[in-house]
Amino acid sequence: MRRGLAAFSGVVLAGVGAAATASAAESVTIGVSRLQSCAPVAVAMAKGYFTAEGLDVHLSFFDAQQPIAVGVTSGDLDFGVAAETAALYSLAAEGNLHIIAGGAGEEPTFHYLSIVASNQAYAAGLKSPKDLAGHSFALTQMGTGLQYSLGLLAEKYHFDVKSVRLLPLQGNGMIASALAGGRADAAIFNAAGALPLAEKGEVKILGWIGDETGFDQAYLFMTQAKIANERPDTVRHVLAAFRHGARDYHDAFTDAHGHFHDEASAPEILDILAKYIGQPPERVHQGLPYFDPEARIDAKDVQHQIDWYRSQGLLKGEVSAAKIIDKRYAVLRMEK
Repeated sequence: MRRGLAAFSGVVLAGVGAAATASAAESVTIGVSRLQSCAPVAVAMAKGYFTAEGLDVHLSFFDAQQPIAVGVTSGDLDFGVAAETAALYSLAAEGNLHIIAGGAGEEPTFHYLSIVASNQAYAAGLKSPKDLAGHSFALTQMGTGLQYSLGLLAEKYHFDVKSVRLLPLQGNGMIASALAGGRADAAIFNAAGALPLAEKGEVKILGWIGDETGFDQAYLFMTQAKIANERPDTVRHVLAAFRHGARDYHDAFTDAHGHFHDEASAPEILDILAKYIGQPPERVHQGLPYFDPEARIDAKDVQHQIDWYRSQGLLKGEVSAAKIIDKRYAVLRMEK
């Protein structure tokens, strides 16, 4: 399950605090994707926060979310950042995976996940998210956060989500092809995938999930149960660096009212993300999610996700946010 470890690892001592020497640093592996959703890890690596915590961090990159959760559960990965999925919650319910912090989220004014329509469907009347009923909807796999986002739209606009014909196509490239060719009516894409299609005139953007449905805990930071139970100092050091990265990102792109806005440090953080993702800064800037400055978890939202997946037959057995969130480490986001 372990992929080739990236060379993008903390091997240079940071001038922040009392960093350990490279020879004494504790080696840990974190499963990530080359997406804006892993921004705190990218920032912490680039600015030496992991090294300052006495850690030698190696990143293992994945193209899909489910293998990250599987890798953490099996012990192939020590930590992981992954989207919330039915599979992730199923693995956590078995007790081998602990959720220890919040990751990227949807929030009004932050444009990360977009709702798109094919040109054919748009011309036939699919002009807004409320028109999705009765249409086909392309997604990577069943039980992903993209399907949950569709469910949130159904709740908001009071249409039967089961009236939408789901087309699991396994990859974003296949989804883009299906939309461009008119074989799928709609999809939910991150901005990095959606905007190039829209610019080429192959799809129409109908809106953004954050603006449509409000806050959604879209990504989670996790570790294996064995590490959480037997290496608490390691977990705390990793979390300290992760939260430092989340704070830097938040402060770069969030104003005093919690809205998206470029602050003074935005160019520095954007440059870090551009190098991490391998895209031009202006493209990365077009699809930035929200990050809580303390990497807090919204337990109520996690429970809503679990309940929705269960209602769709995508999650079996008893699963609760209270049991899978490790409160020894996690900071909970209080209701507004």
